[in-house]
Amino acid sequence: MARAKSDKDRKIFVLDTSVILYAHNSIMNFAEHDVVIPITVLEELDQFKKGNDTKNFEAREFIRLLDTLAKDNMIHNWTPLNGKTKGNFRVLMNPDNNINANIIFGEEKNDHKILNAALHLKQTEKNRRVILVSKDINLRLKAKSLDIHAEDYETGKIKNITELENTGKFLLDDLDPAIINRLYENHSVEAKLILGTRKRKANAYYILKSEKNSVLAYYNAEDNTMERVDKKLAYNIKPKNAEQTFALHAILNPRVKLVSIQGVAGTGKTLLALAGALEQRRDFKQIYLARPIVPLSNKDIGYLPGDIKSKLNPYMEPLWDNLKFIQNQFKESDKEYQKITELVNQEKLVIQPLAYIRGRSLSNIFFIVDEAQNLTPHEIKTIISRAGENTKIIFTGDIFQIDTPYLDSQSNGLSYLIDRVKDHPLYSHIKLEKGERSELANLANDLL
Repeated sequence: MARAKSDKDRKIFVLDTSVILYAHNSIMNFAEHDVVIPITVLEELDQFKKGNDTKNFEAREFIRLLDTLAKDNMIHNWTPLNGKTKGNFRVLMNPDNNINANIIFGEEKNDHKILNAALHLKQTEKNRRVILVSKDINLRLKAKSLDIHAEDYETGKIKNITELENTGKFLLDDLDPAIINRLYENHSVEAKLILGTRKRKANAYYILKSEKNSVLAYYNAEDNTMERVDKKLAYNIKPKNAEQTFALHAILNPRVKLVSIQGVAGTGKTLLALAGALEQRRDFKQIYLARPIVPLSNKDIGYLPGDIKSKLNPYMEPLWDNLKFIQNQFKESDKEYQKITELVNQEKLVIQPLAYIRGRSLSNIFFIVDEAQNLTPHEIKTIISRAGENTKIIFTGDIFQIDTPYLDSQSNGLSYLIDRVKDHPLYSHIKLEKGERSELANLANDLL
């Protein structure tokens, strides 16, 4: 069989189950190097193949991919991945080692069987570098304690988080006061009068300042103009700072079909999204407000007491809290108060776990996805790809507050979305920086 490099130069990557559940085609992303799948990984994937979650989809797709690649070959033998000049793969059965991770760590676990596979390859492939690839940081630490080189799965990771955070909002503080006055008077001006030769980004927001005055503005790429952004009420919710004003403008902007709002707890992400949705309720058939169930998977929920509603209510309660806060801006006798109750009763406004909504048609829907940082890139793509006519999707979350064990600030779906879609004319991103929940909440975010 032809080789792109000598065996000594070609590495052997051992994949953990977490990598495959993150991206079923990960096996194809190791260039000319070889990939080993421990049999334990296949056994774990067999347990995940049934269900409607993304991890179930990834497990099924990987099993199909492996079957296609293997063809008539025995999977415990080396089989080409991308042609004879590229890497190969094989499934490694449970080996007998001089060093046994189950004994070392005092417990027989699947993770330790995967470590044993990597140890076996180190002993039998002495001239080659063996690397364990896992999204599970604890497994990587155990591997390193056994002198096994271990890495995270890096494909698709965002490299520059600082640049990602600065997407969407800009400060210009050296402007001519006359130009700002003109923007106040006319509501919009030609973009070149303010931006000059600066790079222009679709749907970007600006804080414009001079020595005498300042104004909030929005770059309309379609008309190539800068428009004044004013604070507006949305179902009696008023933005409290510039970033909230920008976020609500994006939520209410009919030209923008996809919005992401990043910010720590208490910055008003979900509240603004829901208030904006209620303000536009006549423009859409339904409002969906959903969030992923974290940290417990659907399988784990089965062990909780009560029926399915009582099991899921604690996860949905923060969304109901936001709705109640908006409703309580009005008196019970007000039509706006009663309208919210009516929307819920008629299922025009639906608050549910994301898994319950993920398979539905999303035509004529205002769809808010809360805690989007706990989704994988594939889940984000799946949600957006289901959008039909007259659908708007808002993703809210904090890319630094990850509750899912195999995601981080660089690999979660919200970061992936912001990085891949920035500057698109249908998309707008805002980062909320100031907590507005209460002074006490700000104390926690700032000092604790």
